[in-house]
Amino acid sequence: MTLIRPTAETAGASGPARRPAAGRAVALLVLVAVAALIPLLGPRPALDGTGEAAAPGVGGIALLRAALFAALCVPVGELFVARLARRVPGAPLENAPRSWAPSAAAVGFLAALGLASVVATGNLLPHHLSDMDVGGLYQSRDGKLALLEVNAFLAAGLCALSRRPAAQVWPLAAVVLAEALRAHPAPEHGPLVGSGLTLVHVTCAALWTGGLLHVLRMLRTWRAASEAAEAAEAAEPTGTAETAASADAAGAALLGLYARVAAVLFAALTATGAWSALRRMPPGTVLDQLTATSYGRTLLAKLVLVAAVAVLALLARLRLRRAADRLSACVPARAEVVALGLVVAVSGLLTALPLPIRWS
Repeated sequence: MTLIRPTAETAGASGPARRPAAGRAVALLVLVAVAALIPLLGPRPALDGTGEAAAPGVGGIALLRAALFAALCVPVGELFVARLARRVPGAPLENAPRSWAPSAAAVGFLAALGLASVVATGNLLPHHLSDMDVGGLYQSRDGKLALLEVNAFLAAGLCALSRRPAAQVWPLAAVVLAEALRAHPAPEHGPLVGSGLTLVHVTCAALWTGGLLHVLRMLRTWRAASEAAEAAEAAEPTGTAETAASADAAGAALLGLYARVAAVLFAALTATGAWSALRRMPPGTVLDQLTATSYGRTLLAKLVLVAAVAVLALLARLRLRRAADRLSACVPARAEVVALGLVVAVSGLLTALPLPIRWS
């Protein structure tokens, strides 16, 4: 199995050869549409029968938060995997995929700007510019954090376009810190503990999701370069076949290195996620609130998705260890990326729903 399936053997240059690529593109668009619909349609079934009332515009806010989280994952993953790739012997680092960080920063900037406008309107979706009190953003804690995220994504985009794209790690860290502080306001019991848990949780989630996406993109680029080398070798023997074989070996090594780090990230995500949930839903009420509150229902949906991600990650790890072609692990890894995208969408919805009731 290879990362890029050859199509020249099955059809001519202008006919059915393009169908597999077109099918994959349609499937990708459908999955993206489903992920976008989760925050928009999620509040209604989550709130049904709970007696809770969501704030106006909760669907739009959830969509903006999902976009912000996704925009954070992409550049964090690129920086993370670039560092891992430098540790792989013989890795063709010159064959790197085009960075998505500038585009992600633009999406994050727009999402953060939209969320800042919500804060400026008193946590309501603005309908006119006159509804917003922009000056008031500097006078509230939430407003300052919203402005920090807007400026941080702007700085990250400029860094991504500069000669030192690694510098974007600092504005991205500011976004993570702002999210951790925003999720746990001062009136909350133990806000520093909650912010610390969220800081670790969001960081690990961004590394895991964005890292796997960029690993697969990098392996695809390396495989394309190795296939080009094989074609050149067939046309004029120059010894490049060895280069192609080394690219496959480097790809398998990178995937294995990421899998080892991902195991640690998953453990940290599980621990911080469970702790955060128990802080908001006391142990004796968890089972009831998982079905009786909108927050609990959405959290349960997220847990199911994370369990599916864990199974896919385990399948990929088993293939890495036992399969004759170690790169066959990319098949479950691609499904894992899709599932992680759905987790990001559900997480956006989770942040917009009412907090659970602390029953005694």
